[in-house]
Amino acid sequence: MSSAQRKDDHVRLAMEQQHAREAGSPFDEVAFVHHALAGIDRDEVSLATTFAGITWRAPLYINAMTGGSAKTGAINRDLATAAHESGLAIASGSMHAYFKDPSCAETFRVLRTHNPGGFVMANVNATARVDDVRRALELLQADALQIHLNTAQETPMPEGDRSFGAWAGQIERIAAAVEVPVIVKEVGNGLSRQTVRALAGLGVRVADVSGRGGTDFARIENGRRARGEYGYLHGWGQSTPACLLDALDAPLPLLASGGVRHPLDVARALALGASAAGSSGHFLRTLLDGGERGVEALVAELTGWLDQLAALQTMLGARTPADLAHCDVLVGGSLRDFCADRGIDTRRLAQRAGSIDTLHEMTGRTP
Repeated sequence: MSSAQRKDDHVRLAMEQQHAREAGSPFDEVAFVHHALAGIDRDEVSLATTFAGITWRAPLYINAMTGGSAKTGAINRDLATAAHESGLAIASGSMHAYFKDPSCAETFRVLRTHNPGGFVMANVNATARVDDVRRALELLQADALQIHLNTAQETPMPEGDRSFGAWAGQIERIAAAVEVPVIVKEVGNGLSRQTVRALAGLGVRVADVSGRGGTDFARIENGRRARGEYGYLHGWGQSTPACLLDALDAPLPLLASGGVRHPLDVARALALGASAAGSSGHFLRTLLDGGERGVEALVAELTGWLDQLAALQTMLGARTPADLAHCDVLVGGSLRDFCADRGIDTRRLAQRAGSIDTLHEMTGRTP
């Protein structure tokens, strides 16, 4: 099967997952404690977020999706247009297809040509050669590099990699060789605290936990197998909230993607320590379901999310996205069980804000 056909299959199977997705989510096991006098004025709120020397106008991004075929090139063009109109950062899909076949370069380059002033991240795998990484960064004039980790995807993939032992060393070589910030992300199975700590030692600047709850690539690859014999890998890994809780004291800034459904999930992720939250499949569904008006629909959704996030910060008394990490949150259900088993004290999360006066001091507001 050609690389282009595989990329198209990924989009088709990802959309089947999106349309079949159940309403529940591990994010629903995270709840803000409501303090009725904590609210501030809307004009005091800023959505800007800064981490690892990077500043974004909002703590939201369009995460890695696709590229490598004519169909996915058109998708990237539309995603780039939406990113440009909403002012959000965007990541390419894996550029491995470009390394194998340079003729598909335009399917990735549209992320820059249709988003000339935006923050663009090039995405490569952990086996990419340094020279290829530099080609990818140059093609997109990229502001940052994403390196994805995907052992649970490669394992059921019919043509997948079966040699993972050299990944850490190659990540370290890439990080030392490029001038842009390096972000390492999972593809939907999560990063443990041990992994995040290891990445910090490899020269990585940011970790995107990308947990279970969004697109399930193990399921996608198993769906491409004639017998589907890897069905037991469906749902492998830790959820995004679990990963954030596991890495509360991480030595790296964290990004959160995987199962982010709406602005409240973004706020929950920020409250658990993320600097920003991203989505892929949800935004792709909005784009494709919109048909000829898909870009318009996606831009409307993105700007709506930003407006709602600012409203949530106003209600919670958080002048900045970072201030959400001082809000009281309750952790319940299976997520609380995960924390207990991993030695994470969730009680401190429920008692961070102190008094209402303390909340107002935190936001620089005099009650």
